[in-house]
Amino acid sequence: MAGGRVLSPMLRRLAVDRATGTLVRDQGRLYLVDGRVAHAESPFAPGPEVLLGTAGHGAPSAGAPAVGAGERDICRLSALYDAAFFALAPGCGPARFRYGAPGSAGPGRPVSAVDVEQETLRRRALLDRVWPHPAVDTAPVLPAAAPDQPRRRPGPRARALLEHADGVRTPTQLAWALGRPAFHTLLEVRRLAAAGLVETPRPPAAPSNAPITPVIPPQALPPPGADPDIDLLRRVRDLLEARL
Repeated sequence: MAGGRVLSPMLRRLAVDRATGTLVRDQGRLYLVDGRVAHAESPFAPGPEVLLGTAGHGAPSAGAPAVGAGERDICRLSALYDAAFFALAPGCGPARFRYGAPGSAGPGRPVSAVDVEQETLRRRALLDRVWPHPAVDTAPVLPAAAPDQPRRRPGPRARALLEHADGVRTPTQLAWALGRPAFHTLLEVRRLAAAGLVETPRPPAAPSNAPITPVIPPQALPPPGADPDIDLLRRVRDLLEARL
């Protein structure tokens, strides 16, 4: 099976075997039909029904106009790639596969496993190009108190995101609130971080019980070959104990 970097060897094997079932990971699920990804779900990514209810323009409304088959398919594919991005995230635990027809496969044309992996890699690379600090992806979004000459003015979508940012909700929670794809919200938050328009998390402080390497003044050490001086050794010991 052709392709570059492999995100999930199990997914590739299932694709080669033309397996049908559900690939379960800690951050989402991929539903396979004949080895192709027919649907994906993740608690971090709004589903197509959420995206269809807003058409990308804000919160759902009771009088939202009907959407055509083309827009419905675009929303379905957007939700699929969105959920797969989180389901294939690194370090989210082992994968498990349940054979059998997936009940949540949904309508629409399945996508090859290679296409899903390549799109996931492309999205990761895009995030890192915009702002290579992934801590903003999971931290509450808080507008900067006093932006210092931002490098760009936010557009309408970014302004709507900033209006909903309350310092409590994370980017994925804002995606659900706004009815937008989660990845696009992550990307917008990273752009805002790069522009200095949102607060960025501080790196974690070193734990208080971290070992400390004592610094011994050179004059406290005996010259090579000299006989040990008991008083000097005691002073070195006292120095070490004082710093530990």
